[in-house]
Amino acid sequence: MGKKVLIFGDIGIDDIMALLYGALNQDIDIIGVVADYGNISRKNALASVNYIRQLLNITTEFPIIVGAETPMTGEEPTYFPEIHGEFGLGPITPPQINGEGVSENFFDIVSIINKYENELIIVNIGRLTSLATMFILYRELMGKVSKYYIMGGAFWVPGNVTSVSEANIYGDPFAANVVLKYAEDLTIIPLNVTQQAVATPEMINYIDKVGQIDIIKPMVDFYFNYYKARDPRIQGSPMHDVLTLMAVLYDDMFTYYYLPVYIPQSLTGSTRGQTIADIRSYVTKDTDEDRKFRIAFQLDYESFYTHFMTTMTRPLSQIPTNKSHM
Repeated sequence: MGKKVLIFGDIGIDDIMALLYGALNQDIDIIGVVADYGNISRKNALASVNYIRQLLNITTEFPIIVGAETPMTGEEPTYFPEIHGEFGLGPITPPQINGEGVSENFFDIVSIINKYENELIIVNIGRLTSLATMFILYRELMGKVSKYYIMGGAFWVPGNVTSVSEANIYGDPFAANVVLKYAEDLTIIPLNVTQQAVATPEMINYIDKVGQIDIIKPMVDFYFNYYKARDPRIQGSPMHDVLTLMAVLYDDMFTYYYLPVYIPQSLTGSTRGQTIADIRSYVTKDTDEDRKFRIAFQLDYESFYTHFMTTMTRPLSQIPTNKSHM
């Protein structure tokens, strides 16, 4: 049996790649997906997750849950079709698929937490709005979650929205602050390591040749073309969300530090969405000494490469279709 994982995502190409990785990895059991706004609209995110499930011919009982539509900031979200496509699938438009398996009841998350009490792992690879909402409404219940992993932040490295800010934190810094305030056993997988987790065109071509999921190459080529046009020096596509899901399995792939983290709550100015880690050897009275988070700062790329390529070239026949595994 794999690790029980509930995913919160703002479905883009790297989110889809994470779902495919989870489907192909026998050590991961995805028992639900909360589809939020973010890279694309919530409506399109729901359609794409359902498409992936049916594309892989997975008959499961786990729900695709309707997540947040807008951030806690009250702003209208900005989408990024130029990076991810209209449906988070690059150039691919999914066919019309019935809504079977899509839950309109956000509070199905409560049932999932109670069902998998103390073994559930939450992996948040998008904006943090839905996860923060759960902490606001069910703080005690969220203590039953075994571990939390979030993809977000940039510590002393360039951001991907501003010079200092990463997209998931920038998109809803209020929600990010709520999660940092209340989540226990929280691991942060920031741009420091996810920008290193690149899949080169040669890797994707090999996966396309050996693997059995035809949508991977057109999706990731679309993704790479955007990044290549922006920065001709880039060698491949960053697998931000795949790496965050991999962190659930492979602690030894990272070098971690435990540090307090502060997020400015201003929505204007150059510091919006910045993640500030306190690296002082002492803690001042205005810093909560107990709120230290495990943050990944270094990545063993060889290990990433091996695990990524081994899983993504696995035959579809190895995906179990009769249990709650995506």
